[in-house]
Amino acid sequence: MSRYYFDLRNGDGPLRDDHGLEIGRRSDIVHEVAKILVGVAGDELPTTDRATISVTVRDEGGKVLSVSTLTFNHEWTDVRPDA
Repeated sequence: MSRYYFDLRNGDGPLRDDHGLEIGRRSDIVHEVAKILVGVAGDELPTTDRATISVTVRDEGGKVLSVSTLTFNHEWTDVRPDA
């Protein structure tokens, strides 16, 4: 098991993970990144038409191992005043 850090960047700016998680398999890192992205998206996307959320994963030595990005873009296709 090794400790990995998941830094978040969203509409609020960067948020550095100073605690990290103990993870044993590389595939579990991807699973954790997906959970973070979906959780943040669930909070932020209902309030905006455009958003980019990213997670950077670092190892214990601070080396960046991966960057994952979720981009959301919503456009209304019908032109009408808000109801």
